[in-house]
Amino acid sequence: MDQQRRLLLKSTLAASTTGVAISAGLLTPKAVLAAWNSAAFEAKDLNAAMTGAFGATAPEESNQIELKAPEVAENGASVTVTVSSKLAKTNAISILVQNNAQPLSATFNLGATTEATITTNIKMGKTSDVIAVVKADGKLYSTKQLVKVTIGGCGG
Repeated sequence: MDQQRRLLLKSTLAASTTGVAISAGLLTPKAVLAAWNSAAFEAKDLNAAMTGAFGATAPEESNQIELKAPEVAENGASVTVTVSSKLAKTNAISILVQNNAQPLSATFNLGATTEATITTNIKMGKTSDVIAVVKADGKLYSTKQLVKVTIGGCGG
């Protein structure tokens, strides 16, 4: 009982502090949303998404990128994808799904000392190529894998 009370007090204090910071202008959601690349994430086709995200549509194929995704996704609502890059100076990894209504699923900007490996869950509307695009040393590289969606999408 005493721990529940402490948790309630901590939560109330945290919420109050956040509310005061927002009302004082110290935390601004607009500053966070300013970095949102709407042209890339709202694009309706693969080329538009790649142009919006990278300024180019033809990354070089690379065997230095490892893309792990299931060959058959039993549920298109949650498909686990892992991308690893062995390319020197990798500073961004993006995941695109060719046949999704909005192909760009995720972009991760990496620091200079960050290990170039990401794992995330994406949504897939139907069977499609999953494309990993890596930006390394100012150049774009990619690899892809076909993932078949059996349910939660259009049935493959």
